[in-house]
Amino acid sequence: MMTMDRKDDQTQTLFEVTPEISHFAELCERNNAIDKDLYTKYEVKRGLRDLNGKGVLAGLTNISDVCAKKIVNGEEVPCAGNLYYRGYNIKDLVQGFLKDKHYGFEEIAYLLLFGELPNQKELQTFHETLVERRTLPPTFVRDVIMKAPSRDMMNSLSRSILSLYTYDPHADDTSIPNVLRQCLNLISQFPMLMVYGYHAYNYRMGDDLFIYAPSPELSTAENILMMLRENKKYTKLEAKILDMALVLHMDHGGGNNSTFTTHVVTSSGTDTYSTIVAAMASLKGPKHGGANIKVTQMFDDMMEKVSDWEDDDEVRQYLNDLLDKKAFDQKGLIYGMGHAIYSVSDPRADIFKKFVKQLAREKGCEKEYALYEKVEHMAPEVIGEKRKIYKGVNANVDFYSGLVYRMLDLPPSLYTPIFAAARIVGWSAHRLEELKNVDKIIRPAYKPLAEYKEYVRMDDRS
Repeated sequence: MMTMDRKDDQTQTLFEVTPEISHFAELCERNNAIDKDLYTKYEVKRGLRDLNGKGVLAGLTNISDVCAKKIVNGEEVPCAGNLYYRGYNIKDLVQGFLKDKHYGFEEIAYLLLFGELPNQKELQTFHETLVERRTLPPTFVRDVIMKAPSRDMMNSLSRSILSLYTYDPHADDTSIPNVLRQCLNLISQFPMLMVYGYHAYNYRMGDDLFIYAPSPELSTAENILMMLRENKKYTKLEAKILDMALVLHMDHGGGNNSTFTTHVVTSSGTDTYSTIVAAMASLKGPKHGGANIKVTQMFDDMMEKVSDWEDDDEVRQYLNDLLDKKAFDQKGLIYGMGHAIYSVSDPRADIFKKFVKQLAREKGCEKEYALYEKVEHMAPEVIGEKRKIYKGVNANVDFYSGLVYRMLDLPPSLYTPIFAAARIVGWSAHRLEELKNVDKIIRPAYKPLAEYKEYVRMDDRS
């Protein structure tokens, strides 16, 4: 019989890089290395994009469009960025619901899912549909969320979503009505899964536990703040800005990594729950949805290392140290600066910025905001002095979203889940579009480089 000590030793081995694993890793690195020049020789579009950021055309979509160039004298030239949802400019949509003084999440979700803006009656019906789906199966919180809570909320959410599959008697039905039902369920349930998962982990760490049911009278943004805070209180400005953040993150063309993942996985014929979890795995990455956390961590380090935030020379030196891999995480990046498509401006960042300053005044964070603004103006010049730039560099939406979430007193572990709570609407719309129009599995080509070899028997190998 195996002793307890031996079992513990074996379990510990699962989480260690042993000498054997290190040896195998060396083999992996040596035999997986590809000469970077070969990508140019064979005209491989790394990241499915060329050097100017233009993506490989892999599909068609009616849902959203990202525009960063215009035609002048027959040539493409960079321009201020624009984002369109179903043909509507995001700037106009935001101005619309702000002028009408109502929350935008539900209205814009209706637009992305169904292709047209709702009237008051249609919006009310849609709101009621979401409200009746803001519920979880009996004992789900106890049996799934409270058991083995994860410190990583994206993983916690993914586990909860996959668990919901087991409760759905029609989980594998990929007809449009059934998939739409599943998507509306998940859109409605997502804030609960996110907030409850956060509270469950904190409870495991010794904090008090409080689980509040969502209120039918509140918007999605209001419910997130209400369920998250023990006193249930929030200001109108806080709710308005969180609502705007959800709208701005709801979709971004068909080519972003997590949305493309949605198309790829949907094309295989798999179920909705697996598809959304695959998109979640993509969004979790620090090069995608996790970027806003990197921005706030970078600024934390900057605020600690820079003694005078108003000193241009000192801030510039820190930015140079970032690019020289001497500061923060030694990756050589200024997080929040630059985008795969936008070269002049990110419209989401432009919209966000107008309200960030207002929130900074309410929260007494004017000095932090001023530092962000300084870095936004200074970083493109510093980057241009050190590196060859194929297109312009500008602040992207992640640059300010982390600051917004911090001023809203949102925990960093929920920054990316809040992104997902918005983007799940876009994923749902793209899944429905893929199911409606394409019945072919996505399978791109990779050029093989390995030479063909003859098999050598083990006894003859050196």
